[in-house]
Amino acid sequence: MNNTREVEVVVIGAGQAGLAAAYHLRRSGFEPGRHFVVLDHSPAPGGAWQFRWPSLTYGKVHGMHALPGMELRDAALERPSAEVISEYFDRYERTFDLRVRRPVDVRTVREESGGRLLVETSDGVWSTRALINATGTWNRPFWPRYPGQETFRGRQLHTAQYPGPEEFAGQRVVVVGGGASATQHLLEITSYAAATTWVTRRPPVFREGPFDEDAGRAAVALVEERVRQGLPPRSVVSVTGLPFNDAIRQGIEDGVLDRQPMFDRITPMGVDWEGGRHIDADVILWATGFRAAIGHLAPLRLRSPGGGIRMEGTHAAADPRIHLVGYGPSASTIGANRAGRAAVRDIRRLLEREPAAA
Repeated sequence: MNNTREVEVVVIGAGQAGLAAAYHLRRSGFEPGRHFVVLDHSPAPGGAWQFRWPSLTYGKVHGMHALPGMELRDAALERPSAEVISEYFDRYERTFDLRVRRPVDVRTVREESGGRLLVETSDGVWSTRALINATGTWNRPFWPRYPGQETFRGRQLHTAQYPGPEEFAGQRVVVVGGGASATQHLLEITSYAAATTWVTRRPPVFREGPFDEDAGRAAVALVEERVRQGLPPRSVVSVTGLPFNDAIRQGIEDGVLDRQPMFDRITPMGVDWEGGRHIDADVILWATGFRAAIGHLAPLRLRSPGGGIRMEGTHAAADPRIHLVGYGPSASTIGANRAGRAAVRDIRRLLEREPAAA
């Protein structure tokens, strides 16, 4: 018995990018359940935001852009961002009747006959004419490997598992990474920990002054050029630098943000540098970022020799049916909104140009 369900478009992921795409599908005349379906791995609305640590309050969130068609108003700045944004996404899904199916694990996407795609999931199989992949990065944290890592007797965890600063009370913590998460962790942990050490592979770059539209476009262009060449995307933040705000300035003055070069090896009791320097540690916190969660697309063979998926606009250069939103230059919240709209526009043209087989 064939239990495959047919739709015109499958959207994978219901974070910012997936919801924006679903909104524009609905506005374009696609009906949820009949013409498109949104599949989400997470247990509840909120995308990756629902997993953020409690001390990341809404007031600390940088550049959260509203979803299309509904502003996020009157949110209390002192509330955890996980609560504020999850409630907002939930309200958004219900207001626009997006009918997100969750929790659904997408296992593979592969070719089907007749120019269609098969999306195989924990909730059955969908046959679709186009795909919007909006899976983000949260489910694929990046863990660097260093000599001796397996011998460390303390605790190692990633930003994706960060529980908040209280759990580090009285401990010696090494924070690895040069991005915003690393600095936020250090500034929070310092008042609880016995000691903190900040290490990065490259000296951090701080950005002073306003980040205007011209600077934003230039940063996005750099990321976009990489994906156009088929290279793995870098985050937009990686080319904008860290904002030099009052909290950062105070952290530098207090010695909390005293960056050290990357250690050379990990020992059972801490970390070592060439030349004999050693620091004892109870915890190594890897604030080393994430990679795109696109392993389920592997059967389509979209990766280029450069290791990434070569892109033209929002779609894979090798296959105009496959759109990646929230990938590369559209990984910011405003970029995800724009990419969702662009993907739907291109999909409409594609489906009109290539009518469904009888």
